[in-house]
Amino acid sequence: MNIPSQSYWMASVDFPEYEQLSGNLDVDVAIIGGGITGITSAFLLKQSGFKTAVLEASRILHGTTGHTTAKITAQHDIIYSIINSKMDEESAKQYAEANQAAIQAIDTIIQQNNIDCDFSWQPAYIYTQDENYILQLQNEYETALKLGFSASFSEEVPLPFKVKAAVRFDNQAQFHPLKYLLALASFIPGNGSYLFENTKAIDIHTKSGPGYEISTDTGFRIKAPNVIIATHYPFYDGDGMYFARIYPERSYAIGITITDTYPGGMYITAENPGRSWRSHPMDNGEELVIIGGEHHKTGQGGDTQIHYQNLLETARNTFQVKEVLYRWSTQDYTTMDQVPYIGPLNSKDPGIYVATGFRKWGMTNGTAAAMILRDYILGNENEWAPVFIPSRVKPGASAGKFVTENVDVAKHLIKSKLKPAEKAEGKIELQAGEGKVLEIEGKKRGAYRDMQGQLHIVDTTCTHMGCELSWNSAELSWDCPCHGSRFTYDGKVMEGPAQKPLGKIENKNV
Repeated sequence: MNIPSQSYWMASVDFPEYEQLSGNLDVDVAIIGGGITGITSAFLLKQSGFKTAVLEASRILHGTTGHTTAKITAQHDIIYSIINSKMDEESAKQYAEANQAAIQAIDTIIQQNNIDCDFSWQPAYIYTQDENYILQLQNEYETALKLGFSASFSEEVPLPFKVKAAVRFDNQAQFHPLKYLLALASFIPGNGSYLFENTKAIDIHTKSGPGYEISTDTGFRIKAPNVIIATHYPFYDGDGMYFARIYPERSYAIGITITDTYPGGMYITAENPGRSWRSHPMDNGEELVIIGGEHHKTGQGGDTQIHYQNLLETARNTFQVKEVLYRWSTQDYTTMDQVPYIGPLNSKDPGIYVATGFRKWGMTNGTAAAMILRDYILGNENEWAPVFIPSRVKPGASAGKFVTENVDVAKHLIKSKLKPAEKAEGKIELQAGEGKVLEIEGKKRGAYRDMQGQLHIVDTTCTHMGCELSWNSAELSWDCPCHGSRFTYDGKVMEGPAQKPLGKIENKNV
């Protein structure tokens, strides 16, 4: 699949540039992270009378938000029956109402501000072609009805293949996420509020007196009595042990045109390897069909090129494919009980808030997070907040998963240290565009030769907690199988929790 890795959303908009922080600043709320949660939070808080400042380490909306499938839905595959059984019905109700309210909030914001973002109401389906999942879908359907969803159960979907069972949620939606969020971002600067790009938050300091001080890589700081960490992975842990409470997964998408007519609607499979379907009108009048799936733990996906090939094979088995126009991948984190952490980061810093663990359902969870965090800062009670609170302890909901995931981390930490690497003696023989882990001068190194023939060699030890990195051939990155940190081929940090770049290695045998 010889097309560059780029999402349709990012390819189809023009990004304005926002300034870098160039002086010390005091605001009411500092928001770290320029994705859907950070941008929506700043927009809502400014509307509520607060002076806000968004700090984005690179460019706004270039991370997970710019690589979503952009379904605005409260149908999050099988979730409500899980929350109902492992927590309680009230928790399931809070999750349902928060996400359904997020759909309505997005629609209201679009209408009030005349935002042209290709918003359309669509049904959302979860379906299975495996009879082992029929009972799970029946349970999800029955729970959804109890929670007030307009849901139905059937044995067919509008897509051109047979299924064993399906659950349909009505009153769901889809849109162009960047057209929507770039409009929201434009409302943030001014009247004491700011949006900064290329401004990386380094640390949060508790000073004497109220409030917090955020140090940045620009050498300047921002002070604020309230801080929202919306960095996808919490860049500041605050002794919350978030690295042990969430785990990262990557997933993939392709954008194609077809000779058939797409039947409308949004779809996702109950079973693995996972398939997601939706379409989107392009500016040239054609319809883009987006097929997603193939999720796997970060750094544990083998040859990552194969995931795009699998999606294309699914597409060709379903429709008459005209052209593959786009391909992209993304990363998101999941909590041990599958419910995001939204609320106070810890018990000792009441003014620091976090939103993470959206489990690849960030359009509604990110919007709900902004609404919940606004209420925390306003001092208002939010009826949905309890299910999301980061300090929750629900042993039955997550104890087993906690053990499983952290055993997996330990396994990869040990295995990666013991696994031998191919020895490189003399000139390093790599083709242009090829990367691999090699043993160079007795030590494991990551080597990549770029398309101009230049060799880049890095230390493959993750700067977070010391796991050995894996080469991601599809995205040309070094990925950590333990906690999901990712680095460019020349060692720069792409995704946290790592904060420091990889060490660069000089080698004469190029």
